[in-house]
Amino acid sequence: MNKKEMLERFSLLEKRFEELQEDFVTLKKDLVQLVEENHQLAHENHHLRQRLEELSPESAKQGLTEQNQEGDHKSSVGEGYDNLARIYEEGFHICHVYFGTPREEEDCIFCLKFFG
Repeated sequence: MNKKEMLERFSLLEKRFEELQEDFVTLKKDLVQLVEENHQLAHENHHLRQRLEELSPESAKQGLTEQNQEGDHKSSVGEGYDNLARIYEEGFHICHVYFGTPREEEDCIFCLKFFG
């Protein structure tokens, strides 16, 4: 293999590598967008369920009665607390300052204050 062929192969590999990097950047942006959208939809779903319970208190009471009969004795406060802890562990802020935005790898003192 001569030098010219080697340089051509290297240039081709470099071009393919750059294309792969562009694909990764695009995929990462799409993934971040999907995670944020999923979080927003989960948050909206939670609020809609709360609103539905407010509008139909009889069905909510019936649902609570059925849950108690099945042995599920979680309180709604405990469940909400667990949901916030899960959201925080998934990498999102739960504090009033940055709620719903993705966290960096470090902990947020405002979010941790919520658990304290």
